[in-house]
Amino acid sequence: MNPMRDPVLRPAITLGIAVGVFGVSFGVLASGDADLPIATTCALSLFVFTGASQFAAVSVIAEGGTAAAALGPALLLGLRHIGYGLSLDRTLRRSLPYRLLAAQFLIDESTAMATAQDDPEQGTRAFWAAGLSVFVFWNLGTLIGAIFGSVLGEPETLGLDAIFPAAFLALLVPLLRGPDARVAAVSGAVIALVLVPLTPAGVPILAGAAGALIGAWVGRRRRGRSSP
Repeated sequence: MNPMRDPVLRPAITLGIAVGVFGVSFGVLASGDADLPIATTCALSLFVFTGASQFAAVSVIAEGGTAAAALGPALLLGLRHIGYGLSLDRTLRRSLPYRLLAAQFLIDESTAMATAQDDPEQGTRAFWAAGLSVFVFWNLGTLIGAIFGSVLGEPETLGLDAIFPAAFLALLVPLLRGPDARVAAVSGAVIALVLVPLTPAGVPILAGAAGALIGAWVGRRRRGRSSP
């Protein structure tokens, strides 16, 4: 089968390429502004592999902060992965070693693709396709940015930073089929937008998760009214 015709592999590869652009940005920031060695920059992407936390930590270091100070916002942003793990409990119902391996690839993109599938087996396939694709392209982008950052410049100057948000939003569309999901999405977006100018980086993302509670409450009331 042609991979680009596969309903799982095609979006996974497309998303991986889009995320790779941000990997270039991270490589430029870490090796340039934060003055980290290329090996350290690449090790962060290989072993930490959570883009938002990496950017948060390296941004603190670039501003002159210590490694201990950088750990705070990185961990704060990483808290969202707890919810991701809970949402995929049925999809990744395997042995403990399997789950520990899957934890390395538990990111925004793999979770979104997995939960968008109706069939659990297809969800598992989507999880690994997205996780591995993003892992490969993110690390490749990091390496390119770390080595050639001074030549390439920031991807944002070319408008390439818009690729990833657009691709990720496309992944979320199948999750908005029901009214409960739409209420949750709108509520979360409103909460995050209100908090962006008022709170530190990372807090709006975590607070936006409260939209899921609002969606669940609205759904429960709707089902209660429809019951005899």
